[in-house]
Amino acid sequence: MTKIIIIGGVAGGMSAATRLRRLMEDAEIVVLEKGPFVSFANCGLPYYVSGEIEERESLLVQTPAALRARFNLDVRPYHEVIAINSTEKKVTIKHEDQMMTESYDKLILSPGAKPFIPPITGLSEATNVYSLRNVPDLDKIMANIHNEQPKKAIVIGAGFIGLEMAENLKKRGLDVVLIEKAPHVLPPLDEEMAAFVKNELVNKGVEVITSQSATEFKNQGKLVVLEDGTELQADLTILSVGVQPENSLAKEAGIELGLRGGILVDESYQTNLSDIYAVGDAILVKQQITGEDALISLASPANRQGRQVADVIAGLNRKNKGSIGTAIVRVFDLSAASTGLSERVAKQAGFDVAVVHTSGKDHAGYYPGATEVVLKLVFNPKTGEIYGAQGVGEKGIDKRIDILATAIKGGLTVFDLPELEFAYAPPFGAAKDPVNMVGYAALNKIEGLTDTIQWYQLEEELAKGKVLLDVREKTELANGQFKAAINIPLNDLRCRVSELDPTKEYIVSCHSGLRSYIGERILKQAGFKAENLDGAFSLYKTVKPEELKYV
Repeated sequence: MTKIIIIGGVAGGMSAATRLRRLMEDAEIVVLEKGPFVSFANCGLPYYVSGEIEERESLLVQTPAALRARFNLDVRPYHEVIAINSTEKKVTIKHEDQMMTESYDKLILSPGAKPFIPPITGLSEATNVYSLRNVPDLDKIMANIHNEQPKKAIVIGAGFIGLEMAENLKKRGLDVVLIEKAPHVLPPLDEEMAAFVKNELVNKGVEVITSQSATEFKNQGKLVVLEDGTELQADLTILSVGVQPENSLAKEAGIELGLRGGILVDESYQTNLSDIYAVGDAILVKQQITGEDALISLASPANRQGRQVADVIAGLNRKNKGSIGTAIVRVFDLSAASTGLSERVAKQAGFDVAVVHTSGKDHAGYYPGATEVVLKLVFNPKTGEIYGAQGVGEKGIDKRIDILATAIKGGLTVFDLPELEFAYAPPFGAAKDPVNMVGYAALNKIEGLTDTIQWYQLEEELAKGKVLLDVREKTELANGQFKAAINIPLNDLRCRVSELDPTKEYIVSCHSGLRSYIGERILKQAGFKAENLDGAFSLYKTVKPEELKYV
């Protein structure tokens, strides 16, 4: 009988355990978890803070007894593995101050990741500073909320978990300040797409401070000091500045580590030690687009890895193909999602990069309740290879980013996007889905039908002598205007083209980019040099509102 020990439960470990049982009925499968819970919904933890998830028990997915009954698994909470002897194929376990050993034939490590705790002065004396990674962390936060009745909360770190905590603390009635060291919130997104998220936070009453970090806690955490010397009052502080691999056990066992301490595994999840495998947030995977080592701490890849390592142990031919890092977050009434590489990361990787932004509706515009879907596509301007995509909007963002993530995984290019067929009826989508439209926009760019400039290039291009032509209607100008632009509504452009100087180069803008593309085509076919401001006024207004004027 093969004996398999799994260290760590939750996504990777429990996926491995249950898949192993389905494939190997006669195997002895032991799951050792140092904490109290082997299967809980860690992605749902922030929503219990606000009460959106009402029952704590809803977060506890499976119990040891249920797993024993259905899968005949030997699941042992409060059993911490403190050493691995790879030569004798034994692990040393601590349980209730007792030490014991267990032998194994195969060993799977699924230790997960732990919050990165920055070395902030006064942190050890602070009594109201928490991180959130598991149910015991949640219990501590909820105890503070119930016992201390905090009024002011600070969230340090504006990544996915930080944004979720800011939202849920605000919904609970606390005043919330969100602090992010990077220049903008949600650093995996590019600046202009993250600007939509910042605006939603501010509109819902969250104070957002970027390009700052906390340097000191005073008065047992009641005062938080920022880099510039600003002091903020805090009844409750959440540290959410990222995670790092839980690698201490692996390191002491002689398992090779790589980038940022991630466990090195091959395509079959095998470490450098015989019969020892690793999955989940602690391992290095290949970023599928760049081929580089990466730490991608997400639930979906961890679940997939757990299943695949079980297949490998059971003798099936499975390979870890890598991950592209598809993720989504809800921030009040807005959703923001990304897949693959951002424009910034793609350029840093040395890729030939082009981008397009499009705006559409989540379903037919004439059907009630349609809301805006803003998509950004990052791609190769010659081959059409899709590097990444980002989306923001109230509804339908998950659907579009999931489609684009599937396209990347499936090796599709921008040439394929207009050909994709989606279920359509007015309540569900549009005859030309936003994914089709972003494909058309990218295709136009590749085929030379449009030349675009980005929002961050506008000031420099105007300084070169180019002229900004706004083709919105006069009534739209009340919503804001470019400081230096001439206005000719699109419907008047053909008959007023003689008013333009043929020796000048024009940058055309409208509200979202569609009319400006039409204007660009009109000008080009009339002999003018013209470009389209990608994303147009609505995108520029979101990211650089201070550069506009209102009359």
